[in-house]
Amino acid sequence: MSQQPGPNPYDPRPYPAYGQGGPFYGPPPDHPQATMVLILGILGLVLCQAVSPFAWVIGGRVRKEIAASNGTLGGGQMVTIGWVLGIVGSCLLLALLALFVIYIVIIIVAIGASA
Repeated sequence: MSQQPGPNPYDPRPYPAYGQGGPFYGPPPDHPQATMVLILGILGLVLCQAVSPFAWVIGGRVRKEIAASNGTLGGGQMVTIGWVLGIVGSCLLLALLALFVIYIVIIIVAIGASA
């Protein structure tokens, strides 16, 4: 009795190429804007907080699109990190604007009191 040979585990191409028919085993492709949201979130936190609201808004929209894709789009972790960094950067932006307004009010009061 001889056994039929099974699939070769060392075959470099065990699955058909993507789009060539058959199942595609691997992670889904990332959303086209996932990297942009992450970059905007990092830049908004580190360099220029004026970019943070864009990361927040775009990140929220892209998160909804990824959730609605039922697993056909990936990049959810990148988008979530960029979205959270956008929220933190926006809070920092609002805090800095509030401090600036308080500073201007103090200067105006000091100039008025000295006159």
